[in-house]
Amino acid sequence: MKKATVLVVDDDQDLLTASRILLRPNVKEVLVEHNPEKLINILERNPVDVVLLDMNFKSAINTGNEGLFWLSKVKSLFPNINVIMITAYGAVDLAVKSLKQGASDFIVKPWQNDQLLQTIQAALDENKPVQKPNPINVSRDQHGIIGKSAIMEDLQYKLDKVAPTEANILILGENGTGKDLIASAIHQRSLRHKQAYVKVDVGSLTETLFESELFGYKKGAFTDAREDRKGRFEHADGGTLFMDEIGNISLQQQAKLLSVLQNRAVVPLGSSQSIPVDIRLLSATNVPLKALADESRFRKDLIYRINTLEIQVPPLRERVSDIPLLAEHFLSFYNSKYHKNIAGLEQDAIAKLKTYHFPGNVRELQYSIERAVIMSDRSSIRGEDILFSPIEQQQVEEPTSDVFSSHNLEEMERKAIKSAIDRYNGNISKAAKELGLTRAALYRRLEKYNL
Repeated sequence: MKKATVLVVDDDQDLLTASRILLRPNVKEVLVEHNPEKLINILERNPVDVVLLDMNFKSAINTGNEGLFWLSKVKSLFPNINVIMITAYGAVDLAVKSLKQGASDFIVKPWQNDQLLQTIQAALDENKPVQKPNPINVSRDQHGIIGKSAIMEDLQYKLDKVAPTEANILILGENGTGKDLIASAIHQRSLRHKQAYVKVDVGSLTETLFESELFGYKKGAFTDAREDRKGRFEHADGGTLFMDEIGNISLQQQAKLLSVLQNRAVVPLGSSQSIPVDIRLLSATNVPLKALADESRFRKDLIYRINTLEIQVPPLRERVSDIPLLAEHFLSFYNSKYHKNIAGLEQDAIAKLKTYHFPGNVRELQYSIERAVIMSDRSSIRGEDILFSPIEQQQVEEPTSDVFSSHNLEEMERKAIKSAIDRYNGNISKAAKELGLTRAALYRRLEKYNL
C-alpha cells in the first residue's frame, strides 16, 4: 500500500478531507476530487492504483446511477485500475450491481478507518477486480439460512458484504420469511460475533414497558421496581441489538428511541445519569419501506438512523426451487423431535408444495411439514399428507377498478407499467419479466412515460 496512489472522488468536502488525512500516512500519494467530470482527465495524467468513487453526486437524486456511469467509464478506459464504490444509502442492490460491472468492492460511509484500509489493501492484492464468487464453489457457513436459488445466493452475498460493517441494517420482508434468522446471521458474521446478541420484540411492548425494558430502571423508579435492572441496550453493550417489529411502535416510542440512538446513551427510569452504550443496531419489520416513509406513521429521521443499509428478505413464492430443500430440512427436524423415521417426500408431495402460494411463507411450510410428520403412518410423505393452514387465505392480486378505466392504449400501457413497478418496489428485472419485456425495453417505456 505504501507504493500506491489513491484517488478519492466524492462531492462531500468533509469526506475528502477526512480521507486525505487517513490515507496520507498509509499510501504513496492521495488525490482528491469533488467533480466526477474531471475523473478521466486525472487518470490520464496520473498513475492511479485505486479509485474510491462515490455512488451519488446529486444529493437530491441518490440513485447511484452517476457512480455506475463513471465506473463504466473508468473500467472501459483503464481496466487495470481497481475501483471501490462508496455509498451512504441503503442501496445494497446498486452496490452489488457495481461489483458485477467491475468494481473491486464497496464500502459504506461513515466507515471505520481500519476497514477502509483493509478494503484498499485487498483491492491492491488482486490482479483483477473481485467478481461475485461462484456460489457452487464457495464454502460458506450458512448460519441456518437454507436455499440455493439465485435470489438466496444474492442475499447471502449481500450479507457477507454488509455483516462485517458497523452499519445499522433494516431487514424488510413479509411475515414468516425469516427476518430474525437473517438478523442472527448478520451478527454471527460481524466483528461483534463474540459479544452479546440481544433480541427484543419492540412491537409487543406497551407504552409503560417500552422504556423500562429497553433502557432499564433504578430501584424505586415505580411501584414494583425493587432493584436496579439493566435494559436491553445495556445488555447488548459491545454487541448487537436486534429490534423486531420496529414498524409497529408508536410515534412517542419512536421519539424516545431516536434520542438514544442520537446520543448513544440511555437514561434508566428513575435516574438522571446517562449511560453510554456501544451497540450495532439491527431492525426488522413487515411494513413496506414506502409505508414507513409516511411521517404520520413513522418519523423519517428515525428511518435514516436505523436504515444505513436495508436487506429485503424474499417471500417463499419467489424462491420455489428452495422449497424441497426446506421441506427436507423440516422433515429431518420433526423426525427427530417426534421419534419418527420418515424417509422423505414423494414427488406428488413436492409438486403440491411447489404449486402452493404460501402466504405464510417459510413459517407456513414448516408447520405444514410438522403436521404431516405427526399424522403420517407411512415411510414417506405423500401429497395427500400435506395440508395447508386455513388461517392463511390466498391473496390474489387483482388490478384496482380504475387501473384500466381508460381505453387509450398508451394510458393503459403506462398504468400497467406503473402497477408492475410499484408491485415489485422498483425492481426493474421482475417488473420487466411480468410485463413480457426486456429490461432495455422497459427502460425506454419508463423514459417515454416519465415514470
